[in-house]
Amino acid sequence: MITDQLIIKSDKEQHTYIKDSASESPKRSIVKSISWRVVGTLDTILISWLVTGTLSLALSIGLVELVTKMVLYFFHERIWNSIKWGK
Repeated sequence: MITDQLIIKSDKEQHTYIKDSASESPKRSIVKSISWRVVGTLDTILISWLVTGTLSLALSIGLVELVTKMVLYFFHERIWNSIKWGK
């Protein structure tokens, strides 16, 4: 969590914020991608099933969505990890 990465240090009236200097590893990004996609894919399958009324079509949509969005999320995370803004 973001709050875990911040340490609030008080010097009388002044507060300084120090961020943990370790950046996220590619392996961690992969595991996060997989866990998030499981949740997202189940949601997509359920919605697709409700909209189409066909479970096999919903599962097909979910499978395609699982792969494409996992790859997109991984690269999105890696790009944001390289941006210094807000760190």
